Amino acid sequence: MIVVMENGASEDMVHRVLGRIEELGFEAHLSEGEVKTIIGVIGEGKMELKDTFAILPGVEEVVEITKPYKLSGKQFKTEQSVIEIDDVKVGGDNFTIMAGPCAIESKEQLLQAAQQVKDGGAQILRGGAFKPRTSPYSFQGMEEEGLKMLAEAREETGLKVVTEVMDTRDVGLVAEYADILQIGARNMQNYPLLREVGQTNTPVLLKRAMSATYKEFLMAAEYIMAGGNHDVILCERGIRTFIDQTRNTVDLAVVPVVRELSHLPIIIDPSHGTGKWNYVAPLARAALAVGADGLMIEVHPNPTNALCDGPQSLRPDKFKSLVEQMKPIAEAVNRNL
Repeated sequence: MIVVMENGASEDMVHRVLGRIEELGFEAHLSEGEVKTIIGVIGEGKMELKDTFAILPGVEEVVEITKPYKLSGKQFKTEQSVIEIDDVKVGGDNFTIMAGPCAIESKEQLLQAAQQVKDGGAQILRGGAFKPRTSPYSFQGMEEEGLKMLAEAREETGLKVVTEVMDTRDVGLVAEYADILQIGARNMQNYPLLREVGQTNTPVLLKRAMSATYKEFLMAAEYIMAGGNHDVILCERGIRTFIDQTRNTVDLAVVPVVRELSHLPIIIDPSHGTGKWNYVAPLARAALAVGADGLMIEVHPNPTNALCDGPQSLRPDKFKSLVEQMKPIAEAVNRNL
């Protein structure tokens, strides 16, 4: 259920509604837009209480939410959300690029990559300190030492950093260093982990699982938002199909569908989506044209010697060239690149 406040409703009227919701044992989620203030009422047994909220001063109407994704859905918030990390914005008119190596291998490699992606046009540095790998014998990441290197790279370049958290026990640690917590595709339905990052004040990048439906994708976001953290960025990284020419199949249709169903920003990861560096640029350009809010791209100073995902990583010069190629597209679709 959502309570829509009248235009010009006072702060006292809003607080009175919030208090009444909590008195009745429900959770209240406030969304203050440019035009409307909307209060979400989360909990069971709401329909019989609809009239209770409707008669409160300043209430314009009370609407039952029919979609299971309440906080992430358009019914709760009609305006597109913009996630702000200091001066970096994801969503709205902005097209934001996150780039860097799949895995942090050394301080020298990370600092070099950070400067290269900044020079190429990225606003956010990606780098894995904890790596979920199919084989337990593959490189698993540098863990806290890698997180410290990310923080140093941020200090030197001014880039914000995004990195993956895989375990509920590590959420606090990763949040000390990262500007954005990434939930990988394999953990999209790891509900204890989603609840844990939902308790933080750090924005979350949620990747779509390789076989997840749109509903399941948004319901995973709902777990995070229900915990109080509304700063969620969705990420399409390719789904598993019968195609074997690419690592995954990038579902670009997810962008207009999510636009219709949700107010959350959505970005595309063409590196994991294709698995081959020569396919990354075409999908990146298509993502911008179709309306995505940004990209997550793997860039490595020397992909041939990368410990993880070398075949899908762009060289720095290729990355810089790609960003230049996208500028006319950004201008055509009215996005700030």
